Amino acid sequence: MTAYDLLFRHGFAHIDPERAHHLGAAAIRAIGAARPGVRTDARLTTQALGRRFPTPFGVAAGFDKDATMIAGLGALGFGHVEVGTITARAQPGNERPRLFRLVDDRALVNRMGFNNGGAAAAAERIAAAREARSRPVIGVNIGKSRVVDADDAAAVEADYLHSARLLAPVADYLAVNVSSPNTPGLRGLQEERVLEPLLAAVREAAGAVPVLVKIAPDLDDEQVAGIAALATRLELAGIIATNTTIRRDGLRTAADAVARAGAGGLSGPPVASRSLAVLRLLRAELPGSIDVVSVGGVETAADVRERLEAGAALVQGYTGFIYRGPGWAREINRGLLAG
Repeated sequence: MTAYDLLFRHGFAHIDPERAHHLGAAAIRAIGAARPGVRTDARLTTQALGRRFPTPFGVAAGFDKDATMIAGLGALGFGHVEVGTITARAQPGNERPRLFRLVDDRALVNRMGFNNGGAAAAAERIAAAREARSRPVIGVNIGKSRVVDADDAAAVEADYLHSARLLAPVADYLAVNVSSPNTPGLRGLQEERVLEPLLAAVREAAGAVPVLVKIAPDLDDEQVAGIAALATRLELAGIIATNTTIRRDGLRTAADAVARAGAGGLSGPPVASRSLAVLRLLRAELPGSIDVVSVGGVETAADVRERLEAGAALVQGYTGFIYRGPGWAREINRGLLAG
């Protein structure tokens, strides 16, 4: 058992998960201020999305919602940080409590609801982070503002375009989130007839910045194949697979504890099997020019290697950070080097 395991069991596990996250975020920001820069072995360098990544392993969206931890996460060994989800308008997110641990499954349930300070404020912080001499690649994940009616296609497009125009100039890539279960109506945007004009508009607004779409694990295989065909038609840079799941089957956690957590997206090992299956399906359907970023249930270097061998260009994690601690990225990187 590591020192962090002891700290988690006897400390963090007894603190409200969102409060624990904010405590950890403060420590990560302090690390970034004290020793900024990404320090990884050159053998881990990866080319993806037309960019050079110090390592194929990065932080998924949802961890650094407001782009305040970029330097610190890079110092911890992550090759890229996908900040957000950021919305055009600042919003507080859903009511608390909204983040829950399922410790027996090493999983999380969240219904945060895109809590963030808005695109304009985030753009300023990201621009400042880009000035660092050695920094992680910065992806920016954008989503729909809650006040915008998901059934009003014109309003939805305008909302995403507002974020894209502010954030694309400071992003290394832009990810369009249409798959969170925590914003009413958002997942309906994954329907091809709705998604195609939205992605086409964002891609045009982003200019030369690579655009990706993030999809849910709860799509069936036919829907996944349809989005692959759409991404091919639009010549997107990539697809991020997958977001959190609304399913609750196969959990080790007691049913009453799962019920207390309530609605929201489930992340961690319970989503790993479907995430890997979606990766393999996408890789079979997509041309080699379109990258797949795999996320969902990744916790060890062996997990990351499996995703890379299945065709992922990059791999992301989030929930494993909660259970593995600040040394997690370096542990993954060392494992990848060891083969």
